[in-house]
Amino acid sequence: MKKTALVSFMTASIMMAGGYKIPETSTNAVALGAANVAHNQNNADASYYNPAKMVFMSNENHIEADLTYIHLDKVKFSGIVKTKGPYDLASESEDFYIPTLHYVSPALGENSARIGISITAPGGLSKQWKTEPARTSAEEFTLEIIELNPSVAFKINDTVGFGVGFRIVKSSGVVKSNGTTGSPTPTTTASRDMTGDSVDFGYNLALAYNPTSQLEIGLTYRSKVDLTLDGTANLATNYTTVSPSTYNGASGVTVPLPASFNAAIAYTFASKTTLEFVYEKTMWSAYKQLDFTYPVTLTNPVLSGAFDNPKEKKWKDTNTFRFGLTQVFDTMTLMAGLVIDKTPVPEKTLGFELPDTDSVAVSLGGRYKINDKIDVGLSALYSMHKNRTVLASVNENEINGEFTDGDILIVSAGLGYKF
Repeated sequence: MKKTALVSFMTASIMMAGGYKIPETSTNAVALGAANVAHNQNNADASYYNPAKMVFMSNENHIEADLTYIHLDKVKFSGIVKTKGPYDLASESEDFYIPTLHYVSPALGENSARIGISITAPGGLSKQWKTEPARTSAEEFTLEIIELNPSVAFKINDTVGFGVGFRIVKSSGVVKSNGTTGSPTPTTTASRDMTGDSVDFGYNLALAYNPTSQLEIGLTYRSKVDLTLDGTANLATNYTTVSPSTYNGASGVTVPLPASFNAAIAYTFASKTTLEFVYEKTMWSAYKQLDFTYPVTLTNPVLSGAFDNPKEKKWKDTNTFRFGLTQVFDTMTLMAGLVIDKTPVPEKTLGFELPDTDSVAVSLGGRYKINDKIDVGLSALYSMHKNRTVLASVNENEINGEFTDGDILIVSAGLGYKF
């Protein structure tokens, strides 16, 4: 019942590494596993993945609209929780449809400056458990995120471009939990129904360097953003030795979304085959603890203990490795990707609200050029999550067992237009 659930879910979902991330916010990004930082084929999603690349695009308006479908398989757990069990549990499967939009302007003036705008959903999704004991801490966690990312790029010279952007993130979430805590007596029950939203800000920087017509290098940086959710909470506890206690009022939490850095290199062969490698570093160690706040003191010791104790998290920085392959033909472009990703969640603090594991993803897609103005794309990515064993001797939630399944399927369709 601790408040780990809301923040654990939110921080893993919104950022670009670990947890239930969504780094693939365009059809090409899905096809390449987001290995599209250094190389770009005149696609408007450059405004999001590396705005510095905009200065090397053809001198016209570029716009792209995408619709992405995401399916989350059930996460299964087999084992013991708080010395009880054994249990065989499964979360609910989830399905989502996410629209995104990217735009790049033509060159502005003699310095070839370009303006870009991206509207994306970089994270969110949901996790639901309908059975005990998982329902006690994670009955429902739903988070919706929309990011508006305007950017501008400048051409330093014929081989170097620089970009800077401003991130405007609108988030809203629902957190529910309802079950038996087992403390201070086995009959203790507690329930929570929380909603909140926020608008928060950050920035991003980008560099593109093309030393030759075949070799491309890209660097991007996204700043740390403090997500400041404010909303309402309905909390209740009831057990045999203390009268029922409730709280209905305001609540809030501030979550540090860590900075991330991408370094990418791409090389295009004479056969119009491009290979790209992206190294992504996400500074999850900024997530040290979580602490919900209320405008009044929760005086009942059970209510306070269940919902108002700061909890140490100490997540780890993560490294993600992305590999992309692009083959260009006359009217068709084929793409494929491979992603090797690590979880930031240590075994000590892992819980049902975020049973995250290391993963490997493979992707495939293509774009077809209808004419000089219009092209269409279709792509898919499948992320395979490794099994994870958790020991009660290490885990502070007293989970002893194995989490399995939880794979993710992403399918995206896009329409590009130049004018």
